[in-house]
Amino acid sequence: MRVVVCGEALIDLIPDNSVPGTTQSSLWQAHSAGGPLNTAIALARLGMPAQFLGRLGGDGFGAQLRSHLAVNDVGLDLTVQTEAEPTSLAIVSVDSTGQATYTFHLRNTANFNWRPEDLPELTADDWLHTGSLVAVVEPGRSALLDYLARTPARLSFDLNVRPTVEPDPGRYAELLDPFLTVLGERGGIVRASDEDLRWLDPCSGASAQELAAGMARDHGLDMVVVTVGGQGAFAVGADRELASVPGIPTAVADTVGAGDTFTAGFLKVWLDEQDLTEAMRSGCAAASITCSRIGADPPDADEVAALLARS
Repeated sequence: MRVVVCGEALIDLIPDNSVPGTTQSSLWQAHSAGGPLNTAIALARLGMPAQFLGRLGGDGFGAQLRSHLAVNDVGLDLTVQTEAEPTSLAIVSVDSTGQATYTFHLRNTANFNWRPEDLPELTADDWLHTGSLVAVVEPGRSALLDYLARTPARLSFDLNVRPTVEPDPGRYAELLDPFLTVLGERGGIVRASDEDLRWLDPCSGASAQELAAGMARDHGLDMVVVTVGGQGAFAVGADRELASVPGIPTAVADTVGAGDTFTAGFLKVWLDEQDLTEAMRSGCAAASITCSRIGADPPDADEVAALLARS
C-alpha cells in the first residue's frame, strides 16, 4: 500500500544554546519540519512506502526540505515546486520540561496556495493522510477539503492544533468540522492529542476520553486515536470499545515531532496488521525515541522493534 502524506513542509527555527548569544545575535538551528513532512519521513524510515504531496518554496529552505525528503526515501513525484513563494517558518520555544510551542510565519508562503490542478488523482488502493495547518489556513484549506471529499483514497487526519494560527477555539473547531464530517462519511481515522481536544472544547470540563468519544459519535468516525503525552495513548470509535496502552518512559530532549512520529508508527502497524493495540504501542515507541532527540528525528524500524522488545 502507498501512503500519500499531504500538507505543509516548513522550517523550525530552534534555539541553539550550545554557545551563549548576545543582544546583537543568537544561534538558531534550521530544522526541516512540518507535521505532514515529519510523518512522511517517519513512515519511510519505518519501511512504509510514502509519497509527499506538498508545495515547496523556491528559496534555500525549500531546497533543504526537498533534499531532506529525498535522502529519507520519501517519494517526490507528487510534490509541487513553486519558485515565486518562500518557505514557511516556525519559531520554536522550548520550556524547561522540553515542551515545544510554535509561532508561525505563514503569510504568502508556498504551503497554503493549493490549486485544484496541484492535487493528483488517487485510487482506492492509496491511503491519504493529511491535517495540521493546511486544514485551517486559506486559500489552500478549501481546495484540500474539496479534494478529500472527492478522492477515493482511504483517509486519516491529524488535528495537530496550533492556537497561534487561530487563537479562538470556537472558530478553530468550525474550520475543522467539515473535515471531520468527510472523515466520518469515509470511515476515516483521526489522530489528536489530549491537549488538542481540551483546547478545542475549553468549557465543558469533559475528560479527553469523553471528548474523543463525542467526536467519534458526532461525526461517525471509525476511530479517534489520542496521545496522552508520556502516559501513552487510547482509541475510541463510533462502534468501538475503548482501547489503551501505556507510554514508554524516556529522557525528554524536546517534544518536537512526537505526535507526527506517533502517527507514523501507528499507521505502519495498523495498515499492515489491523492490530489496534500493537499499532498504538508502535506509535508510542516511535514517539518516545523522537522525544529523546533534538528536533523531529524519527527512528527506524529496528530502533522501534528494539525498544518494544525491552518494554
